[in-house]
Amino acid sequence: MSLILETVQTEGIAALSYLIGDDQTGDAAVIDPRADVELYVALARRRKVSITHVFETHIHADLMSGARELSARVRTAKLYLSVEGGAKYDFEHEMVRDGATFEFGKLALTARHTPGHTPEHMSLVAAETKRVQAPWGVFTGDSLFVNSAGRPDLIGDDQAEKLAGQLFDTLYNYYLSLDDAVIIYPAHGQGSPCGADIGDRLTSTIGYERKFNPFLQCQDKTAFKEFALASAPPEPTYYRRMKLLNSRGPEVFGNLPSVPGLPPKAFKAAMGKSGVVVIDTRAMLAFGGGHVQGALNIAGHPELSIWAGWLLDPEQSLLLILENDSDVEKVVPLFLRTGFTNFEGYLVGGMKAWNNAGFRLGEVDQMSVHEVKTRQGDLQIVDVRSPEEWKQGHIPGAKHMFLPEVQKRLGELSKETPVAVYCDSGYRASLAASILNAQGFKVHNVPGSWRAWVSAKYSVEK
Repeated sequence: MSLILETVQTEGIAALSYLIGDDQTGDAAVIDPRADVELYVALARRRKVSITHVFETHIHADLMSGARELSARVRTAKLYLSVEGGAKYDFEHEMVRDGATFEFGKLALTARHTPGHTPEHMSLVAAETKRVQAPWGVFTGDSLFVNSAGRPDLIGDDQAEKLAGQLFDTLYNYYLSLDDAVIIYPAHGQGSPCGADIGDRLTSTIGYERKFNPFLQCQDKTAFKEFALASAPPEPTYYRRMKLLNSRGPEVFGNLPSVPGLPPKAFKAAMGKSGVVVIDTRAMLAFGGGHVQGALNIAGHPELSIWAGWLLDPEQSLLLILENDSDVEKVVPLFLRTGFTNFEGYLVGGMKAWNNAGFRLGEVDQMSVHEVKTRQGDLQIVDVRSPEEWKQGHIPGAKHMFLPEVQKRLGELSKETPVAVYCDSGYRASLAASILNAQGFKVHNVPGSWRAWVSAKYSVEK
């Protein structure tokens, strides 16, 4: 027997999912799959196993679940979901309660109710079937992370303190009762808003976390609750929508959503429809040089998922502008991961075809940090980074407007004075600049942004 254990890292939303099984019996499970499930099917085929179980540790808030899609796609796997904590689902599933054990050859996975991040949260403890009481690993979902723990405030303020108390019990009474050698396999890595300051390693051990995880250093439950609630990062606006969607059950597509190709004239006509938004997924310098007027610039990098979730309405239909037509297969999964499935189409031939058709262009000027320094007194300098990034240092005289707040706070800026927007490297700044540009502001994006400012050794304000 050879244990199969594959980690799937989904950048952008910093999600971790797993394929685990036994190559002798040929059966395996997937834990916490993302929405674009083709990768799990390919992994199972390559490792010569059949996916027979799909587990979810909890009702996810940060991404659209791929559990139903994967089960339907492989047709050999049932869904296994926690019904502890009163959890209910509007789709077919197998109920999992605390203590249930599932065997895959010589591998045993035992469900343990670990509430706190959510009421129904379930961890899966991995052991050899002949040593079930001596586990070697635990799939902790969103309860215990490397250097952090799951936030308890996503159900609502009225439930936050109760969940924080349950999370204390989960961490201190259950996880710390495990042997130091037990390996933890969390559902998120660094960069996820599901926990505060998650570490940059993908795995850890109970012993290491016992010594160094700040969530495991509190003296009592009261101190822990205060720390857990105070340390939570800003909650993305799409989290509650995702949780509702995942409890109801995302639609099963059987494939990636289709995106029709539209020649420039048809694309322009589609822009006039109600409920349509144009998203330019090209890099910021290409967008700044020339774009379809009114388009938002969310470049087709992994972080597109989270910023689309923050800023777009899932009821809107998306019109896409791509660097290359073939990028549609790369970009669509990024939208899918945070629940965007309505696509009006993409611009066939990209901006070259738009230019050749003689249609109007918009532009966003790019301003270096050196010019920002020279013109500081003549600019409205806007920092769109997170509150935590802002506190660690910012350009003197800058105004802080966290990116998701820009649209609501436009009234705080004057259209008479040029605006220079920066973030950490320019990605978020270009998105913010595209919002301001569409509203008639004279705006400059700052490539390199904060990193370039610091590298130039210009003064910093705290």
